[in-house]
Amino acid sequence: MSRRAKKIEKRVSVDPKFNSELIAHVIRVIMRDGKKTTAERIVYGAVEKIKEAVEKDPSKFEKGEGDQKTVVKDPLEIISQAIENMKPKVEVKTRRVGGTTYPVPVEINPVRQLSLALRWMTTFAGARHGMGMPAAVAAEIVEAFQGQGNVIKKRDDVHKMAQANKAFAHYAW
Repeated sequence: MSRRAKKIEKRVSVDPKFNSELIAHVIRVIMRDGKKTTAERIVYGAVEKIKEAVEKDPSKFEKGEGDQKTVVKDPLEIISQAIENMKPKVEVKTRRVGGTTYPVPVEINPVRQLSLALRWMTTFAGARHGMGMPAAVAAEIVEAFQGQGNVIKKRDDVHKMAQANKAFAHYAW
């Protein structure tokens, strides 16, 4: 029998302004030292900047293939699509077998996918100098929506690492 305690799923709150669980989660990840109001100001500012960017140049926010492209105007839909693009599907975990350590690719739980994506987004947005945090978060989201940017590069690096170590997949358990 496992000694690990059962994980209790927490009740997920929704964001009061947009009534969205995803926005509430983004606010919680961006929050530092319990300063929720500051985190809300950052996220809501980023949503406003995304809305302004859509109004300024709608051609950047097209979704679909070929002739089926449609312009996405809702900033919440842009954010959810960008976060979906950021999520890694597999990662490498180390397993110790017979005195040797192997990097083993494993699929990621959807909750961890979201956590990694938002953590990477916050890290790379904080590393952008010369602009405020709302503008940096908005820029990361817009770049991720377009399939570019630092978070997408990080996700691709994680996927490449897993692909390179596919030979050790039989050690996954």
